[in-house]
Amino acid sequence: MPVAPPRPKGPPLNALRAFEAAARLGSFAAAAEELSVTSGAVAQHIKSLEDWAGAQLFERRSQGVRLTAAGASVLPDFTDAFDRLGEATRKLKSKASPHRLSIAALPSVAQLWLSPRLPAIRQALPDVSISVTAMEQPPNPKRELFDFSLFYREDGERGDGIVLARDVIFPVASPELAAQIRQLEDLAGFACLEDVTWSSDWPAWLEAAGAQDLELSRGPAFSLYALAIEEARNGAGIAIGHEALVRADLEAGRLVAPFATRVETGRNLVLTVSSRQNGNAHLDKVAALLIGSAHR
Repeated sequence: MPVAPPRPKGPPLNALRAFEAAARLGSFAAAAEELSVTSGAVAQHIKSLEDWAGAQLFERRSQGVRLTAAGASVLPDFTDAFDRLGEATRKLKSKASPHRLSIAALPSVAQLWLSPRLPAIRQALPDVSISVTAMEQPPNPKRELFDFSLFYREDGERGDGIVLARDVIFPVASPELAAQIRQLEDLAGFACLEDVTWSSDWPAWLEAAGAQDLELSRGPAFSLYALAIEEARNGAGIAIGHEALVRADLEAGRLVAPFATRVETGRNLVLTVSSRQNGNAHLDKVAALLIGSAHR
């Protein structure tokens, strides 16, 4: 009779994924955020992997975790493996659904920069369906199934991508409110709207304008930059405009820049395109349309 002995079982894929993320990021909490699970789930996965391997992969300390020699020795192999798995998955998606593309973007960029450009893309490429996901942090281009990403990146920050615009800031207000502003001191009489993510915008601009000692009425504050800009359009106060995001409002006259001082923040709006080895011609077409619209 045939012999069918039980075969050794490997660890669950989720346990390997949790180990790789925690080891690469140096934190169970950061791994949990990337994997969209709890820190407890990451810890449990790693404990099950250590039990399977019969060796500790992390040293648990009061100030965090640290890879053991065994964990460090296999990390590069697992990172490469999951990178390649992500690339293979993206290739499968591209081959199976070449007309369906996805973009990840900072919420403010998705609402104020990307959204006005989507009608022209649909008109130029009527057979292409584009989904947009707004998120605060850029996705991992080697792992996540986005074809494009649009985020601000600091000067010198590593990563591939195409610079669409330098980040330049200056105050903006509705035409009615701007007409009441003739000198820097007039700013003190109006609410200075704030975006909580870019809370350093007002101090940076005031310093460049030579008015760092000017006491402003700071706030209200908004967690969505697009909402702060909408309130500026409504005449609720003065906001700091990021040039690439408010250019359409300035050209349409919905907002006015009452001062000539412009400040570069040291950031760039960057378009990242997924690997072109997938052979999807629509990637290049959409990228060309986005790049072309940024320089008009």
